Amino acid sequence: MSRYLIILEPSETGFSAYSPDLPGCVATGASLEETESRMRETIEFHLEGLRQENLPVPQPRSQPAFCEIVG
Repeated sequence: MSRYLIILEPSETGFSAYSPDLPGCVATGASLEETESRMRETIEFHLEGLRQENLPVPQPRSQPAFCEIVG
């Protein structure tokens, strides 16, 4: 099992998501839950396509971090 970082952002119609480790792999949804579910399906579909084409599957490398700014 691999764990890819996804970034969830609000949009004008709900939410969007992308993975820094998988350029071009994006999803949208009306809610956070829907967007996360669609992103999971998108990543699975993307990785399966890479495997079928005998292309390398990128390993997850991105990690979350937060910068606290005082003031």
